[in-house]
Amino acid sequence: MRIGISMTSSYMVQDVRAGARWMIERAKAAAEAGLDSLFVGDHHATLTPYYQNTPILARVLAEWHNAPAGALYLLPFRHPVLLAEEIATLAAIAPNRFILQAGLGYGDREFAAFGINPKHRPSRFEESLAIMRRLWAGETVSHRGRWQLEEARISPTPPEKIEVWIAGQAEPAIERAARLGDGWIAAPGLVPAGAKQDLERYLEYCAHHQRAPGIRAIRRDIYVGENRAEAEATGGKVVAAGYRGFSPEATIVGDVEAVAKAFADLAQIGFTDILIRNLVPDQNKALACIARLAKVKALVG
Repeated sequence: MRIGISMTSSYMVQDVRAGARWMIERAKAAAEAGLDSLFVGDHHATLTPYYQNTPILARVLAEWHNAPAGALYLLPFRHPVLLAEEIATLAAIAPNRFILQAGLGYGDREFAAFGINPKHRPSRFEESLAIMRRLWAGETVSHRGRWQLEEARISPTPPEKIEVWIAGQAEPAIERAARLGDGWIAAPGLVPAGAKQDLERYLEYCAHHQRAPGIRAIRRDIYVGENRAEAEATGGKVVAAGYRGFSPEATIVGDVEAVAKAFADLAQIGFTDILIRNLVPDQNKALACIARLAKVKALVG
């Protein structure tokens, strides 16, 4: 079981430099805790500060250690030539392999802002991924479809293969991950029973497409407290207030031992990677939570 971090990119701050600084501090804390991977997210046309993935990842990689890193990109919004170039450059900066987390995107406001028909999400996604893989391989690509390309080529190409983990909960998205991805990311709001069910679907689709199962990752929004009482007083309070509309079962709050057990239970189900997110917004509490994950990792093994 590998434990990584998917840092939140959204911060309710008056000084926008504060949110960027907090992301840098959290990346450094994750490196010091020896976490196995680092990711940032992707959203657009937001109403509150949201730090865009390519520039913020380039900055926080300076704080990261020799472990995989990457970002979520909502492929329907991104021109595949430009995105292929940006990812290839990030891969050249990263000390270890680069992982593309790929998603379809959601929310009418985002699609309206880009002038994109939401019904075109699947075709734009699949065409974009196919084009980028060809560009990363050093091919010259012409294409006629959702994207119009004429003899496109990029340089530099990535120093090693870009790994692609596809996020999804709907049946077609899970099938797409099994068919096209190097891994699948389960939805963060799933309770354990739902996560097990979706994992079984993913494995069935892998068998159907005669592909070996890839990475099976799940995001868990967590708080690791200094002890059981402090965990409940800090993290439990956030969950009880209705955190993100998630079921309490989809979050993990406890001391080091309790969190390690919850992670081990997910490994027993069949997940290979847990990507944590801090559910407590206070920066000092978030940094302390990340630091305690070193002890969680030691217990999970």
